[in-house]
Amino acid sequence: MGTESTLSTKSEPSTEPTVTSPARTAPAAPSASDLGRLEAGLDQLQRVDPVARRGTFGSRLLWPLGALAAVVSLWQILAWSGIKRDDLLPGPGQVAAIVAEQAASGALAEAVGTSLARGGLGFLIAVAIGTPIALVLAQLPALRRAVGPLISGLQVLPSVAWVPAAIIWFGLTDATVYFVVLMGATPSIINGLLAGIDTIPPHYAQVGHVLGASRWQHTLLITLPAALPGYLGGLKQGWAFSWRSLMAAEIIAVGGSIGFGLGSLLQQGRDLSDMGLVITAILAILVVGILVELLLFAPVERALLARRGLAKGHSA
Repeated sequence: MGTESTLSTKSEPSTEPTVTSPARTAPAAPSASDLGRLEAGLDQLQRVDPVARRGTFGSRLLWPLGALAAVVSLWQILAWSGIKRDDLLPGPGQVAAIVAEQAASGALAEAVGTSLARGGLGFLIAVAIGTPIALVLAQLPALRRAVGPLISGLQVLPSVAWVPAAIIWFGLTDATVYFVVLMGATPSIINGLLAGIDTIPPHYAQVGHVLGASRWQHTLLITLPAALPGYLGGLKQGWAFSWRSLMAAEIIAVGGSIGFGLGSLLQQGRDLSDMGLVITAILAILVVGILVELLLFAPVERALLARRGLAKGHSA
């Protein structure tokens, strides 16, 4: 009986449910719609609200205008204080009248146009000279070690030091002005591009080598694009040096066949002991420099940083 009971117990079918582990399946490949939603989401992250952008632009404009109003107010207070005579420290109203007079006579427009043309052409020539020199120095470390200190020394050398030599070599001609501009701008452009090249990660060159890029292709398609931030900084500094060099040359080299620029206008105010004319020339030089920065270099820099994902929301 015990055996039969045991056998009958073993032969009874189990009533407990059988648990089976789910089969592991490979994750499904993302569909085209999924990739599209992902791309749209990334675009949305980089998009700046137009309303916020307008507000940010307004705030960026408000601060400079406020600073300008404060400077003009302080200037007027100093003029009213009587620290200096009116002919030595004219107020904003007197200078505004002189600006209007110079603009009506065409002298201000002529000076601005002449200086801008010289500065722009001299800067472009400096870029055309400095860029290939920097690329060659980047490819030849021994040559860079040899001439690098000389280029850095030329960069810190005051541009006005070249004016007497340029007058002796070229006389009172536009060649004197362009020579001074080139000597002032070219070293900054060279050092700026070299600094940008020095920041390129080493694996960029390895990738170009693996892809079979020639030296020319490596320079144009890898080196220059990767070095653009540093190169742009060098270009901005090169323009600043060229503009200052131009003013130094125009102030000293006056007469002959040299045209009438802002430096000449500044020197004319000094010769006439006309402080209002001197301040007019200074303001014109300052305004041109600010406008070139705001209208040329700043937009290029914002676009470059935005393309590389480095732009902040307020500057996008």
